[in-house]
Amino acid sequence: MNEINQEDAHRTIERVARESYGRLVAYLSVHTHDVASAEDALSNALVSALKHWPQEGVPKNPEAWLLTAARHSLIDVIRHERVVLNSEPTLKFLTESPTEATFSTSTQFPDERLKLLFVCAHPAIDPAMHTPLMLQTVLGLDAARISQAFLIAPKTMGQRLFRAKTKIRGGGIPFEIPQERDLAERLEAVLEAIYAAFGLGWDDMAGTDQRGRDLAEEAMWLARVLLQLVPGEPEAQGLLALMLYCEARRVARRDANGRYVPLSEQNPNQWSLSLIEEAERHLAEAFKQGRVGRFQLEAAVQSVHAERARSGRTDWAAIALFYEQLLRISTALGTRAGYAAAVAETKGLEAGIAALESIDPEAVSHYQPYWAVRAHLLQRLGKIREAAEAYDRAIGLSEDPAVREFLLQKRG
Repeated sequence: MNEINQEDAHRTIERVARESYGRLVAYLSVHTHDVASAEDALSNALVSALKHWPQEGVPKNPEAWLLTAARHSLIDVIRHERVVLNSEPTLKFLTESPTEATFSTSTQFPDERLKLLFVCAHPAIDPAMHTPLMLQTVLGLDAARISQAFLIAPKTMGQRLFRAKTKIRGGGIPFEIPQERDLAERLEAVLEAIYAAFGLGWDDMAGTDQRGRDLAEEAMWLARVLLQLVPGEPEAQGLLALMLYCEARRVARRDANGRYVPLSEQNPNQWSLSLIEEAERHLAEAFKQGRVGRFQLEAAVQSVHAERARSGRTDWAAIALFYEQLLRISTALGTRAGYAAAVAETKGLEAGIAALESIDPEAVSHYQPYWAVRAHLLQRLGKIREAAEAYDRAIGLSEDPAVREFLLQKRG
């Protein structure tokens, strides 16, 4: 292969790893009941691809090649550890499953990610690890990225994830969609993980980075598949509606020069009306069930913002009302910061500041949206020095360069 083709091979490996990691791990895990070994096998397959593809060419079906290589790696591990007798079902699957040669370029193996999501949400696993475990095993995020989102040291997060996977392997947890009576208790954790994945993808360069865009799209796909499983579940409808409202504004979040544009300054003509209309259908169906939950209320807030595309105005009183209802369900920092912003618009800037100051200072010390809202309200009040201090905190906590630049300009 020439140098250009080698570059193509490396790009293909990166793309397939990004797009297919979760599907490959889920497929192997469901059949081996061992998440950690499936991840190790896939890592070995990727290393092998880095060695062989630049020299031998990219296979017609890269996913199938990786799956076959991962299965061979698992067979070697089983035989090396001399546990063949205890692993006969697994070994039979690994040796009798279709090989790479039997896959056509259009053939895809079964997508087992939904099963793995529910495995990760099993009550035998520490509830605090449900979402991190799903983010890693199903969506392929590494421990460092997950630890950053959960404000936990990477080493600590890695240790906790390892313990959770060990629990799955040794706890006899069935790799299947739970029965209806067990489905409800795990559903909330699955919804939380899907939303966390979407949020991480959304925050990753606001979706301008391909990794973030892929993650957000994967989250929406999982939400749609989950909704097929539980079509009458209002919170599943609400979650999908919430993500669709946000996705509808993706293009408007940056101007032609790549500069960050806050929601209040976005041009509604750039929003996707088709996505907004789809979101509204899901939200309406959810509210019909009469069981209002967190994701429905968060979607309702976004629905009011979306109405600006038709009316040209934002009904802040309605937003404040939805946040008040949401606070009865969730006191998450994002909810409280959003409520404070709505209060400032409906009851005055001082009231908005007071709502912010009612939050525990330690809880918001590293929470960027709090400081951005605080800076904005203080600046509007004419409290320049205090606003500058808040802007400095928000700027220091901003990971997105475009957001940092926007805040720097606002700070003046």
